Amino acid sequence: MWKRHVDNIRQEPVIRPIQVFDSSSWPDILPEIPLWVKNSDYERVDWLNMVINDMWPYLNKALCNIIKSTAEPIYAEYIGKFQIQSIDLDTLTLGTIPPAIHGLKVYDSNEKHLVLEPAVRFAGNSNIILVLKVFYLNIHVQLIDLQVSVAPRLILKPLVPAFPCFASIIVSLMEKPQIDFGLKLMGCDLMAIPGLHHLVQETIKRQVASLFLWPQTFEIPILDTSLGAAKKPVGLLHVKVLRAEKLLKMDLLSASDPYVKLSLSGERLPAKKTSIKMNNLNPEWNEDFKLTVKDPQTQVLQIHVYDWEKVGRHDKLGMQLIPLKLLVPHERKEFAMNLLKNINPNDTHDRKQRGKIMLDLTFVPFKEDYDRSGSLILQHSMKNSSMKRSESESSQAYGAGLLFITIVGAKDVEGKHHTNPSALVVFRGEMKKTKTIKKTRDPTWEEEFQFMLDEAPLKDVIHIEIISTKRFGFRLKESLGLVRINLVDVVHNGRINEKFNLINSRNGVIHLDMRWTAA
Repeated sequence: MWKRHVDNIRQEPVIRPIQVFDSSSWPDILPEIPLWVKNSDYERVDWLNMVINDMWPYLNKALCNIIKSTAEPIYAEYIGKFQIQSIDLDTLTLGTIPPAIHGLKVYDSNEKHLVLEPAVRFAGNSNIILVLKVFYLNIHVQLIDLQVSVAPRLILKPLVPAFPCFASIIVSLMEKPQIDFGLKLMGCDLMAIPGLHHLVQETIKRQVASLFLWPQTFEIPILDTSLGAAKKPVGLLHVKVLRAEKLLKMDLLSASDPYVKLSLSGERLPAKKTSIKMNNLNPEWNEDFKLTVKDPQTQVLQIHVYDWEKVGRHDKLGMQLIPLKLLVPHERKEFAMNLLKNINPNDTHDRKQRGKIMLDLTFVPFKEDYDRSGSLILQHSMKNSSMKRSESESSQAYGAGLLFITIVGAKDVEGKHHTNPSALVVFRGEMKKTKTIKKTRDPTWEEEFQFMLDEAPLKDVIHIEIISTKRFGFRLKESLGLVRINLVDVVHNGRINEKFNLINSRNGVIHLDMRWTAA
């Protein structure tokens, strides 16, 4: 009985050092060694292989559905050619043996995404049967014993505060995959034909590479990309408030004192205001304003005209709305519109004449700085950031635009008496401040500030200081460190996402994401 039990125990594999093998056998052994053994950048992920093994029956069905939806448009291209009347997938299964991950590499990045590179090998008992209808004859093509060795790059982006915390998976291949399989036509083994095996393999490799080899990508949506991610500005709206005519007289002893407020729907930014024209029912302003546009198809310019009052509430003279979808990019359009009391078409008070307002509008989209995968495309190649340019050349190359400063966070900031950090941004005399985070040396803000500029900040320096404050007691405020950054590199590169050492701080570091988008 004991002997029978011992015989049933699984024998451990024999482990021998590689030096004992003959050098002629190394080419056969080395490809089978996991990548985490040969490359220290790759991690061993046995736990993940166990998870895949348990989930494989469900992953198999999910992957087959993706393959079906991806293959259908490809089949459609061949229908009608070579007398092919239809192409159908009769059987599709990847089998019962799951793929194995022989190593996983994770990239450290300042970006708001996660980059993974697994080394995947799959040698399963797959069975794929394709039925081609040619001349009213059904031809069965069977693919069996599929073996694949592939190194994909998976980018989980953007990261959002909603489970599973990323909105999509972007897949691309970093090198051509190694593919082997058996192929049968009407039961006959086609791979036994001399030369055909290599020809079919290379053809499939080229086809797969043309679709997925980097920089080509395949995106798998997971969540709505709008979740937790604010829309980024896509252009500038140039508004010129020209004049108004025949405004209402709101004061008993004098004419109205009109001014105009401009804002875009969906924005929380303060409205732009014209100057006040005292005692004037036909004012002329000729004043220019710029507003950042995030969605020109849905956003609306809101125009409100008020009568200024020295004391009390300002009286409303009228309003109007202009949908931005009426504008053609880069084309100036003039509007002369009757003022309304409100936007309710059934309001009888709107029959009253409230005068007219005239404006000029131009929508200028930003230049595209980023490609589909999120990688930075340099607008201007520059080997030396300190290279001098003439003022005339710079004025021709760089015009108006939007400067984005995102205060991501900081590390190892510490005050002598208290550590309640906030970041203060000073640029061209304008000051903006993040929220205060109490009792932490490693604050995370993720706050973005925008500066609308008439010309690129080629000679400007931005000043960012981390300060600690408390409400009561002595030493209510103290500096935890600061940085001064020349923005010329941001303009030339389009974007800089880096961590900077803080001045007057022992180990403090601040993480900034700075972008310049030209109009």
